[in-house]
Amino acid sequence: MSHANARLTLHGRRLLITRVIDDRRPVAHVAKELGISRQCAHRWVRRFRADGAIGLLDRSSRPLRTPTRTSPEREAAVLTARAELRFGPARLAAATGVPARTISRILTRHRVPPLAWLDPVTGTLIRATKATQNRYEHEHPGDLIHVDVKKLGRIPNGGGWRVHGRREEFRGRGIGFDYVHAAVDDHTRLAYAEIHPDEKGATAAAFLTRAAAYFAEHGIATIERVISDNAFAYRHSAAFKDAVAALGAKQKFIKPHCPWQNGKVERFNRTLATEWAYRQPFTSNQARADALAPWIEHYNTGRTHSSHGLTPAARVSPT
Repeated sequence: MSHANARLTLHGRRLLITRVIDDRRPVAHVAKELGISRQCAHRWVRRFRADGAIGLLDRSSRPLRTPTRTSPEREAAVLTARAELRFGPARLAAATGVPARTISRILTRHRVPPLAWLDPVTGTLIRATKATQNRYEHEHPGDLIHVDVKKLGRIPNGGGWRVHGRREEFRGRGIGFDYVHAAVDDHTRLAYAEIHPDEKGATAAAFLTRAAAYFAEHGIATIERVISDNAFAYRHSAAFKDAVAALGAKQKFIKPHCPWQNGKVERFNRTLATEWAYRQPFTSNQARADALAPWIEHYNTGRTHSSHGLTPAARVSPT
């Protein structure tokens, strides 16, 4: 994963090197194409010539010396006091003489779990934590596609309770659900979604085929892996397995009860709910369905993604 403030991803840096060194094009021209300064482009070319491919990796911006950092002895005293007293930073500050803000940084640095995660009697960890602590991102578009289904209650004609309030006659009970099938590319966050009346294997398989075609139209020609939760349609459907095989991809599953391993599409589902499904009070189910495709287009081409500062479509290729 690139540095948070980096103008180019590792893929973009390699593209820069290919155009400058292999194609022998002027650095200034390539820098303009990639949207970076000439100084930045020259720096990456210089690093590549000096260190090879390793030179394109991020370097730590941490200073060589931090003379004002809390000493190891004081950090050990804070950690000991936390284990014995099980106090928060404010009360630990009074007990140790270390400022509360400093104590918070020490606890974070040593990954000490919050008090709410501990048994108040024994102090042992009782709350489940994520098995994957570090964020990850696959290096190239198409390396991994996340798929999932979000279930939404259908809207009765004339609008439901979001339009008329929570009166019984507007609750829309018994009209069923829509199933929003979604696919998200791990590297670029390019997304595709469709509404279907069920989440069966055949439906999920047909959706995956159309999603792959959509990704191909937007520059992701090859899909190497498809990851999903352990729902029946993904785990046991022959149609879905055949659809994955037809793409030449490998099927992967998350560890049971670890939804964060499919976090890219889970987060997309949350954004989809807040910015499309519940953004406004629709007066019919069809009106909400008609608004999905324009919102997907906006998500991919007009909405900057907070993880990399670009729209998903722009990140498919830095040019």
